[in-house]
Amino acid sequence: MIAINIDVKKIDKAALFIGKKGTYLNMTLMENREGVDQYGNEGFIVQDIGMARRQAGERGAILGNWKTVKPAQAQAQVPVQATQVQADEDLDDIPF
Repeated sequence: MIAINIDVKKIDKAALFIGKKGTYLNMTLMENREGVDQYGNEGFIVQDIGMARRQAGERGAILGNWKTVKPAQAQAQVPVQATQVQADEDLDDIPF
């Protein structure tokens, strides 16, 4: 199982796209070059911004981190993450 934490304030809304069933965000999981960091994260999440913007020299924002966890660890993390999101008042302008 992979646990992912992202900072939704860093999402580039211009790169969101409308599909048949909703508004979507493409992301890529990248591995850390130096391996696991001091917090146990194995890599980071980058927002995909589209080929045209990449070719123009832009880079997608780093939205957060990821790590492989055992199922028991993942269940323990879910309530903490949900509490952090609920406490954030700036999420009202995000369309999802």
